[in-house]
Amino acid sequence: MTSYAKPRSAVDDHLITPHNAAILIIDFQPVQVSSIASRSKRELVANITALARIAKLYEMPVVLTSVNVKTGRNQPTIHQITEVLPEVDVIDRTSINAWEDEDFNRAVKATQRKKLIMAALWTEVCLVHPALDALHEGFEVYPVVDCVGGTSLEAHQAGLERLVQAGARPTSWVQLICELQRDWNREKTVPGFADILFAIEGH
Repeated sequence: MTSYAKPRSAVDDHLITPHNAAILIIDFQPVQVSSIASRSKRELVANITALARIAKLYEMPVVLTSVNVKTGRNQPTIHQITEVLPEVDVIDRTSINAWEDEDFNRAVKATQRKKLIMAALWTEVCLVHPALDALHEGFEVYPVVDCVGGTSLEAHQAGLERLVQAGARPTSWVQLICELQRDWNREKTVPGFADILFAIEGH
């Protein structure tokens, strides 16, 4: 039992912590989900729901956005996410690139977090565009690769490759939750950690 008595700084840590990162969930709406061809839709919804639960468990800032709901052209964010995060207001936009929406951009910067954990539909559009802009402005971007999907497997892979070439740091939701928890001695979040992780991955 040799964990350090004094843990590393949760703000300055080079790894992701609940205190140095924000979670951005972009355009998880019925039309976008139904058009995914790069992975199982059921798996995608389970994974993004796990990501929302992770954000809530570790009390991380969340920016949640949709596109074209108020114009009547699209449906709202899927209930699996909003039921987990009922306190988070959904920022609706018309811009395809969320970074070009003033309300979204302001909300991200208001978190004062430089590490952005991002999930969006589709990978090749609504993830790639704002992620490239965020990287350009000096943010660290962590695409959650199993919480995103594209209109084809090739499009999904090309989108992720473009982000990696630009300096993004891919992660998965399992990698993320373990990086946030880091130590079984952090007892406050252990029950929720186990519930989220083992509900999908099994015992």
